[in-house]
Amino acid sequence: MIFDRKNLDNDTLLAFYKKMLFPRMVEEKMLILLRQGRIGKWFSGIGQEAIAVGSALAMNTDEYILPMHRNLGVFTSRNIPLSRLMAQWQGKPSGFTKGRDRSFHFGTQEYKIIGMISHLGPQLALADGIALADVLSGKKKSTLVFTGEGATSEGDFHEALNIASVWKLPVIFLIENNGYALSTPTSEQYNCRELVDKAIGYGIEGRRIDGNNLLEVYNTITSLNKAIRENPRPVLLECMTFRMRGHEEASGTKYVPTNLFEWWAGKDPVTNFEKYLLAEGVLFKDMIPVIRKEFAALIETEIERAYAETDIVPDVATELQDMYKPYSFPAVQPKPLPVTGKRYIDAISDGLKQAMRKHPNLVIMGQDIAEYGGAFKITQGFVDEFGKARVRNTPICESAIVGAGMGLALNGYKAVVEMQFADFVTCGFNQVINNLAKTHYRWGQGVDVVIRMPAGAGTGAGPFHSQSNEAWFTKTPGLKVVYPAFPADAKGLLLAAIDDPNPVIYFEHKYLYRSITADVPDNEVMIEIGKANVIKQGEKASIITFGLGVHWALEYADKHPDQSIEIIDLRSLQPWDQEAVETSVKKTGRVLILHEDTLTNGFGAEIAAHIAEHCFKYLDAPVMRCGSLDTAIPMNKALEDQFLAKARLEESMGKLLAY
Repeated sequence: MIFDRKNLDNDTLLAFYKKMLFPRMVEEKMLILLRQGRIGKWFSGIGQEAIAVGSALAMNTDEYILPMHRNLGVFTSRNIPLSRLMAQWQGKPSGFTKGRDRSFHFGTQEYKIIGMISHLGPQLALADGIALADVLSGKKKSTLVFTGEGATSEGDFHEALNIASVWKLPVIFLIENNGYALSTPTSEQYNCRELVDKAIGYGIEGRRIDGNNLLEVYNTITSLNKAIRENPRPVLLECMTFRMRGHEEASGTKYVPTNLFEWWAGKDPVTNFEKYLLAEGVLFKDMIPVIRKEFAALIETEIERAYAETDIVPDVATELQDMYKPYSFPAVQPKPLPVTGKRYIDAISDGLKQAMRKHPNLVIMGQDIAEYGGAFKITQGFVDEFGKARVRNTPICESAIVGAGMGLALNGYKAVVEMQFADFVTCGFNQVINNLAKTHYRWGQGVDVVIRMPAGAGTGAGPFHSQSNEAWFTKTPGLKVVYPAFPADAKGLLLAAIDDPNPVIYFEHKYLYRSITADVPDNEVMIEIGKANVIKQGEKASIITFGLGVHWALEYADKHPDQSIEIIDLRSLQPWDQEAVETSVKKTGRVLILHEDTLTNGFGAEIAAHIAEHCFKYLDAPVMRCGSLDTAIPMNKALEDQFLAKARLEESMGKLLAY
């Protein structure tokens, strides 16, 4: 192994040695604790320290690193106290996740580290968003994100590299190629000669280096950083290394040929760098036991400090409270006058424009939203006022764009992501459910992202452009979900969603875009998320609904004025206004829950269960639901009309009132 010290002085080289030796000794201690039963699990990075340490040393301390689960050297090189890391691993109060997540699944703005989630690939897109925020802010910074050779097969890898290439983002995508994902050798993972060759397909630079050579890692990343800070662009860096332990200790290593262990043992990054420093006269043999003794004592002290810490005392209120970032809806709102008659679609566009003017750190992203104005022309003309830097066309890669939105939020920006159709969110589902929704609960970081969801039927668009899929999200803690039925609500809820620091899924009904017009405040008026609206008073029965269902209910009530129907427009589904619903139920004693989604497992089932549990004694009839057929949505108009809940509204209300 050949080391090139370049212009590094002896003190720096010695400091590098200590930075690499320390995580190795911590790992060795963890293996002892594992055998003693004092820890339950460990993902070893023994043999890979040069990559973690060398790359971390090459980054400025105010630049983000997104490591994986065997990159202990990143955390120690950023000087996170071992006692706090140990508290994290043991689920103690001073850990970064309050015992809510394991090992390295956490982030910390203090140390500019964003940890992974178990799905591996999603963090790559977060790096794109972080880097985009730096570019938009005019900061000359680099972002470093790790992945393993196994995760390069995931779609997130390809989407993130493509976005970074198209947008010229200063991201180093570092592949730790250790030969095995868990137990699958690279020959069964990919068929290209070298992973770095994938860079060619994205039009970016690719390099392959010896990942066990600390100075080669450090010098390479230092050089790349110098270049991409000045001339932003992504780089794919493949670091060849080997994992000397199992994927995690319980996995073992029987699947690895013995000769491979012997060959890579000769390339041990710590041993070889130590030999080099001894030969250079930077390190002397009598120094090594002294350094090791000092580290051993420190490790013992820090570990025992974490063990001595009081255990977490479970508290239901704390758990529920921490699912969302605290947010106080502004107590004083601008007067709603003057008003202008606007279509539903124009109200959304107006709200977006006012938010873009109010928040200079707000970025809108989506397919065809720039010059073209989006599939429904909601952002038409936005580029002229706000520019393409903030109104960004995206490739067709929903997962990467949701992830980039989260990355923007991590680095001080707000993001609005437009799904061209709500149906397409499935391609970014993991980012929404496992990243956006859980981040604040896991490590206290707000995720300021709104996802706009053009949804619903009525236009004959068929199974892939017409779904009402709000129930996918209402059952996911950490997300807020809104679904306006009127133009004024569409604007007010959108502005509130953008103001809120939590992820919000904003449903907008395509059928309503150009079919309804109403007065909309010209001012930036917000409507508080979680507050329903009683849009029609009644005495005999209540219809609880939202979205297009509100208009079906109004049409029914107008047709049957003698029935005295009360109509509650929920407007928000997570959280939803339980008080307003309970008040109406107690008043009328009869309830029909109406929604466009399929009947089985639609959001109405949650409302029905709540009413049955909390308002049973006030009911004069069973709680009834009216939903769409339990089928996919057909394209043919007659079939679509039959599918929709509206086709059964008369019958359902007849049963309710006749009970």
